[in-house]
This record gives sequence, structure tokens and C-alpha cells, in this order.
Amino acid sequence: MSDSPSTSPRPSAFPGSPHTVSDVMTHTVVAVGREASFKEIVELLAQWKVSALPVLAGEGRVIGVVSEADLLRAEESRDADHEAAARAGAPPERLAAGGLTAGGLTTGGLTAGELMSTPAVTVHPDATLPEAARIMARRGVKRLPVVDRIGLLQGVVSRGDLLKVFLRSDEEIADEVRRSVLTQLPVTTTVTVGVAGGVVTLGGSLPDRCLVPVLTRAVRAVEGVVDVRTDLVHR
Repeated sequence: MSDSPSTSPRPSAFPGSPHTVSDVMTHTVVAVGREASFKEIVELLAQWKVSALPVLAGEGRVIGVVSEADLLRAEESRDADHEAAARAGAPPERLAAGGLTAGGLTTGGLTAGELMSTPAVTVHPDATLPEAARIMARRGVKRLPVVDRIGLLQGVVSRGDLLKVFLRSDEEIADEVRRSVLTQLPVTTTVTVGVAGGVVTLGGSLPDRCLVPVLTRAVRAVEGVVDVRTDLVHR
């Protein structure tokens, strides 16, 4: 099952914002097949400095995700089974082999297919960054495989990727507000834009007080905007 929003295009009154997952995701992704061993998974996590790996089947369809948490749960289960077997009087040689899991295998013998969390929580490339952030928060994950319409892996987006937009310069943010927001207003305005530390200050005048919340929401949707302050007068 996927938490991915629909991949159908979403019309916007303010084109150019917000940005989508495809703008910030990592395209080069390390993944494993369902037969990858416990040790192989641990080595890849350490080598690539990531906390989870997509598990693929066939031509690259995501069938699950194996994470550090999944490995730790398996290790915890192994230790619990080891203690239970010792209390039950299991032969020493059997205990020395690493103990048994509930499935009768040592932890080291488990594969990605047995360890993974499934179905995978994924996102589509055209999802907005706030949509991806909500999925991460709701499902308690740090990374999301990015998949196309048929579930094939396209990349991975992490919490850090979603925060990249806040590295935009104040000049970039101000330019996008003027270009993508102010030019789309239905009336001529004399609104000024100032940005400091990602905080946008809107000055000048508007012909209608009702436009203030509309303008504020549109500016807040620009990626990299931390907050919006208004100092507007109404003609």
C-alpha cells in the first residue's frame, strides 16, 4: 500500500510553487533484493550512511523497506529466543550458534524479504514537499522511496531533502514571490516584498482587504518561506 497522492497534475493559481519531490529527491539509490542477507543489509546501511533500504522485486518494483529499526527488532527477538531456549535447556552447541528466532532461524540467516516492513510507504515524484512531509510524520519514517505509477523505484526522498528548500537565498525567495505570486493577482497592486532569513514582509497597498489572506497563503506556499508578515494598507 502506498501513501502516495495522485499523480494527476494539479492546477495552481500560482505556477512555480510549491516544488515537488522530484525537485529534491536523490536519484541514485542503493536498494536490495528480497534474498539479501542480514549482514549484507548492515554493510550497505553503513557504507551508504542511510537508515533504510528499499527492497525490490522483478524489474525494480518496491515491495518493502528494511530499516535499522527492523534489524534491531530482529536482534531483540533473537536475544529473547536465546534466553527462552537456555531456560528450556537447549543444548550448548545450539545456543552457541546464535540462538533461534521465532521462525527457527538465526538472525544472521534472515533475509530482506523476512525482515522488511511491507507494504512499503512510498510517494510519487509529483507530490509536493508538504505532502511528503505529512506522510513521513504520519507514518514515522525518515525516508520515502519515490515510485512511478506502477511502483517502480525512481529515487528516495529524505527529511534532509525536504529541508533543502530552506537553504534558498532571500533574493531567490523574493524573486519567486514577485514572479509567481504578485503577477498572478487579479488586480494591479503596489505591494513590495522584503525577505530576511526566510521571513517575507509584504508592504505597500492593496485595493481590497479580502486579498490579504489570499496573498498571505500564496506567499507562505513558496518553498523556503519561514513566515509571512504583512504591513499593507487598503485603498
